[in-house]
Amino acid sequence: MATRGTNNRGSRSASTEEMLETENNRMVDDLAAKVSRLKGIAIDIENESKQQNNYLDGMGDEFGSSSSLLSGSAARLSKMIASGRSNRKVMCYLIAGLVGLFFVGYYALSKVIIK
Repeated sequence: MATRGTNNRGSRSASTEEMLETENNRMVDDLAAKVSRLKGIAIDIENESKQQNNYLDGMGDEFGSSSSLLSGSAARLSKMIASGRSNRKVMCYLIAGLVGLFFVGYYALSKVIIK
């Protein structure tokens, strides 16, 4: 009888070990899937950050060219102001045009925002 109980324990132990091994293999597969998903997310984040950095670099170049254009315009405006009385009429037209442009822009934006 003693040997009979030992054999049952041995077979139960073997089946328990097989069950635990199967469970461990399933958990390892689940973990591998999660790690693979995290790797994909990390690669996507890296690609997105590279694209955003390239976009920001391009915007810096655009702002640089806009800055040079504005500085040239400001220099020409300063020269026109410094020229004296001969350009006062042109200066009045320029100021009136800018004020009119401001009001037209304000009116257009107020209609867009209200809708």
